Amino acid sequence: METNVQTPVKKTLHQADTRGGADHGWLKTHFSFSFADYHDRSRMNFGVLRVLNDDFIAAGRGFGLHPHQNMEIITIPTSGVVKHRDNFGHEGTISPGEVQVMSAGRGIQHSEFNGSPTEALTLFQIWVFPNEANVTPRYDQKRFDPAGRQNQFQLLVHPESAGDGLWIHQGAFFSLGTFDAGQEFQYQFHRPGNGLYALVMEGAVDVAGETLNRRDALGQEGADDVIFKTTTRSAELLLLEVPMQ
Repeated sequence: METNVQTPVKKTLHQADTRGGADHGWLKTHFSFSFADYHDRSRMNFGVLRVLNDDFIAAGRGFGLHPHQNMEIITIPTSGVVKHRDNFGHEGTISPGEVQVMSAGRGIQHSEFNGSPTEALTLFQIWVFPNEANVTPRYDQKRFDPAGRQNQFQLLVHPESAGDGLWIHQGAFFSLGTFDAGQEFQYQFHRPGNGLYALVMEGAVDVAGETLNRRDALGQEGADDVIFKTTTRSAELLLLEVPMQ
């Protein structure tokens, strides 16, 4: 007699103060996964999610022209202005409320600077392994209405032809949500077999038996949906749903 055995949900808890990081004066950064001089064999990636960096960049400073290859790169500024330039002729700025995607593909060079001479820049930069190597490099950005994520999840990034946001070369779905205190809300996975890495940008939330505070994160594998609850505080969440293989 056959029985259906449900695979238990696997949880990966990353509390804010366990992240790696660096302080270069003009750049203060925290690494959710191994990056640069921070190396932890237990924190190399979450599925195809390779990098999640939380950066503070001083006024007028930034990263000069440098190369990338075969990586999907997503930038989400939270304050200040990013000034972008690349060797394919793209040049412009990215402000809070906007998201930038860049497919490095067979090779791209770009620079990223704080576009203000007086104000600091804060941003999240995310790297995802692509599902196809050596694609034609591409760049795109889009502004999203903050009202579209009030007490709901707003889809920002998705596979090609799978939504109205920005697309990347991977079966990944990135969402933002801002939730009032005293709310219960559900996230439904877009694709079976994907995992979900949930980062609390601000506030606090209860999920899967854990209380997550500012910059805490929880990865879950083997679930079809995830239930979140806010109690006495509101929460702003960044959800990264990614293939695990």
